[in-house]
Amino acid sequence: MTTRIPHSNRPTTPLQKAMAIVGTAVAGAVALMFSAVLLSILAAVAVVGGGYLWWRTRAIRRQMREQMELMRDFAPQDGGRYGAPFRGEACSGEIIEGEVVRVTPAAGRLSR
Repeated sequence: MTTRIPHSNRPTTPLQKAMAIVGTAVAGAVALMFSAVLLSILAAVAVVGGGYLWWRTRAIRRQMREQMELMRDFAPQDGGRYGAPFRGEACSGEIIEGEVVRVTPAAGRLSR
């Protein structure tokens, strides 16, 4: 057996309409305050978490800076493609399937 909720056929009064509007406004204000508090808590957690990560990664950032300075030392000064380890060195020889065979003047040609 189901219970029926009695429904009134009476029209709503202006006082009931005003109370519904006031109740809706109060519920909206409470929801707005809750979301403002929640957003401020989330922002504070994000700032604290970001600060923690920044602090914990300072050694890694220092190493990266040192590595970049070291790589700048090997950068080409003349606008060439390769840096200091390859400067003045000419790669010549026969290229077979992507491998370089270097022939030095003292050794002559490679035997086949």
